[in-house]
Amino acid sequence: MPLSRRDFLKSALASAVAAQGLTLFPAGKVFADDTQVIPHATHYGPFNAIVKEGKLVGVQPLNDVDPFPTKMLLEGIISRTYSDTRVLYPMVRKSYLADPQGDTKPHLRGKEPFVRVDWNTAIALTALAIAKTISKYGNEGVFSASYDGWSHAGLNRPQTLQGRFFNLIGGQSACSGDYSAGASEVILPHIVGDLEVYSPQTAWQVIEDNTEVMLIVGCDPFKTNRVEFRVADHSMHKHWEEFAKRGIKFISINPQQTETDKGLGSEMVHIRPNTDTALFTAMSYHLYKTNQYDKQYLEKYTVGWDKYINYLIGKDDYTAKTPEWAAKITGIPAEKIRELANLVVKKRTQICAGWAVQRAQHGEMIHWSIINFAAMAGKIGKPGEGFGFSWHYGNGGMPVSGKKMPVGLSQGRNPIAARCPVVLISEMLKNPGASYTRDGQNLTFPKAAKLIYTAGNNLLSHQQNTNELIDALNQHVDTIICQDAWWCASARYADIVLASTTSLERNDITSGGTYSNNKIYAMKQVVKPLGDSLNDYDIFSSLAFMFNVQDDYTEGKTYMQHLRDAYAASDATDDFDTFWKNGITFLKTPEAADKFVRHGEFYQDPEKHPLHTPSGKIEMYSETIAGFNIPDCPPMPQWLVPTEWLGNADPGQLHVLSPHPWMRLHSQMANADVNEYECVDGRQFVRINHNDAKVRGIKDGDLVEVYNDRGALLAGAKLADDVMPGVIYIHEGAWLQKDSKGRCNSGAVNILTSAKPSSGLSQGTTANTCLAYMRKCNDPESPNQAYQPPVIETLPKPYNIDNLGLGPAIKAVSGGHKQQQSKGEKLFYNSCTLCHAAPAPTDYTYQQWQGITRSMFPRAGLTADEQQEVLQFLKKHAKK
Repeated sequence: MPLSRRDFLKSALASAVAAQGLTLFPAGKVFADDTQVIPHATHYGPFNAIVKEGKLVGVQPLNDVDPFPTKMLLEGIISRTYSDTRVLYPMVRKSYLADPQGDTKPHLRGKEPFVRVDWNTAIALTALAIAKTISKYGNEGVFSASYDGWSHAGLNRPQTLQGRFFNLIGGQSACSGDYSAGASEVILPHIVGDLEVYSPQTAWQVIEDNTEVMLIVGCDPFKTNRVEFRVADHSMHKHWEEFAKRGIKFISINPQQTETDKGLGSEMVHIRPNTDTALFTAMSYHLYKTNQYDKQYLEKYTVGWDKYINYLIGKDDYTAKTPEWAAKITGIPAEKIRELANLVVKKRTQICAGWAVQRAQHGEMIHWSIINFAAMAGKIGKPGEGFGFSWHYGNGGMPVSGKKMPVGLSQGRNPIAARCPVVLISEMLKNPGASYTRDGQNLTFPKAAKLIYTAGNNLLSHQQNTNELIDALNQHVDTIICQDAWWCASARYADIVLASTTSLERNDITSGGTYSNNKIYAMKQVVKPLGDSLNDYDIFSSLAFMFNVQDDYTEGKTYMQHLRDAYAASDATDDFDTFWKNGITFLKTPEAADKFVRHGEFYQDPEKHPLHTPSGKIEMYSETIAGFNIPDCPPMPQWLVPTEWLGNADPGQLHVLSPHPWMRLHSQMANADVNEYECVDGRQFVRINHNDAKVRGIKDGDLVEVYNDRGALLAGAKLADDVMPGVIYIHEGAWLQKDSKGRCNSGAVNILTSAKPSSGLSQGTTANTCLAYMRKCNDPESPNQAYQPPVIETLPKPYNIDNLGLGPAIKAVSGGHKQQQSKGEKLFYNSCTLCHAAPAPTDYTYQQWQGITRSMFPRAGLTADEQQEVLQFLKKHAKK
């Protein structure tokens, strides 16, 4: 389990702690002249790297910045840097190298050895594959699976650098949406005019001064606030603890008791997975029937409330959405549902709902049903009340500085419009050019995605229904290129593996606090690149040279000049050399930020500060959604029966949930020593209720097999009293390793999950809509081998790249794609991405962008003039 702050401070004051060769140095320690102290920052926190004789020997946490460093930082950084799973040299799969333009035997991906090659050979084969694909299929034939940019916290993440390169040679087809909040990021702009899931929350001081009850729905802030897109410094943790000391009542609606619940003393209300919409619908019904709903609020701040009330009372379907109705669905007693509704409406209540609940079939309905309930209770926009969907992420609750942060190189505009929702990648590969809908648009997949390029991204970890994906890749994709520092599953199943450095082996800069934006960090190079690994900038710069666009790619600047320019464009007051020496600079947050209330301006004056919805109000019923006429997405939040849930489970089936792990960031850190906290006997653990385990003859620590018609995995049983019966938990992010029976020997949960989309509106993931069986496993074939490198062979003689016909192939497709970008366009692609894929301007209407950018601009730190430049660009290119 995580190291507590008390335990950490105790151990830090005791001088040094040995951990697998890592030394944890106390903050005040002075080092000898032969030891370097180098500032760096990661998703897991900022720190000083302690280097001796060119090797990282320890970390020194920055207690004044991060009061609660985690073991991922204290122990995980060094073990994964020097892990046996490092990709130290460029590699090519044996059969691919033997005949790169012929029969490459794709069915042997993940099974056969790799061959070490030099960088000239690796770049030549990569360039040839790109050129041949573009020549035959057009730029649509190259598909980027590098959607998220979570590989490290720096400005110049690999997916950005990849986009920059490909956009200079004509573009690439790419992903849309994301796995984290795919349903809500599409539906909520229609309902409240903003994404909400990536928006700053009401400032903690407002909560502390006003809130009486916090309703935590399907999230675990103590766990998920340990990491973030940039640099976690755990600033919000102490305020959560202070909330509890001040007497705020916490109620948790969740199938399990989380560490947050234990830490805050939450009252537990166990709920069947995927039934939250029914709960909040019944709570709304109760407010209406007992005349506790705020009719004046509904009339002033919402539209469609009359239609919603008709649904609640069953005017059309003859089913009143009573607490008794919801009790049969949720498993929560009717009296408890009434009690919750009464408490929320009478107390100043903040509802904190996570993203996990909407990663489900009909996931669009859950956050919408919470909004409708909060509106019925008259809560939204009042100090310390209402709803918030990002309390569990990125220091949600910390005041926003509003300062301008440094931004990295721009991807630029992608000339290729064809995209694929992340959940539908397997479907796209099996049905190229097929039509699909998203947010009311009729779209088509790329006509032929024949080359997959993934940089700093573990596609085979985060994609649901892994077996379906592997089959689609092997049957339909000619070349898979993976650019990574480790032999993760995506590298193991690739044809060409380009060895990239970790962030510790390159220079970069980043900023702290996803929402607070109050610090800028230097990510100084700590050690030399291991093996022959190169940083992503150099890899793509080499490819740019091959395609005659290197000057455009580099803009004639060195890498450090790019970093200096990025820093100079920020609101930092220290000069760059001072900042680079110190490793950190602080930006002041204005006092007014302490009083920020989510949707407070709208509540104070809805005429002056309307929401960016068609009506300017909260849309409890959406005429826009109704106009889309999507069969599985109604125009108001309704309980829709999932295809897989405990209400229709066969005897013996359990509901599988796959939350964020404690000691990983998705699949990152899975190869680090700290992953042992996630494992039983080297495999991912599965948490199961004692009674469910007993009827299956399973004891704590037993090896179990979890299976359904999509696949099977082996895991270690971890019995628990705080998990409700009928539900099991398998943390996502374990690396893949299949035995001869096709079972994942490591416990990678997406071998079980479905790639069925949430609805035709968002095409979001349904990972948490999953049933499976469990039994004790008596036939394992080997220990878990997911965290071992593949067999690697060496070439008996130098590879002859002259026979590839590289020159004519590249000449046929290179050149002529230099982009002319307006200032607003550059700013948009530099600064205004979400936490995952860079959005396309056509993702939203201009009206929706006006609402979304209200949250986006403070995070990007743009000046008023720069904001107007971006809005002008979006007005011209937004969805019509």
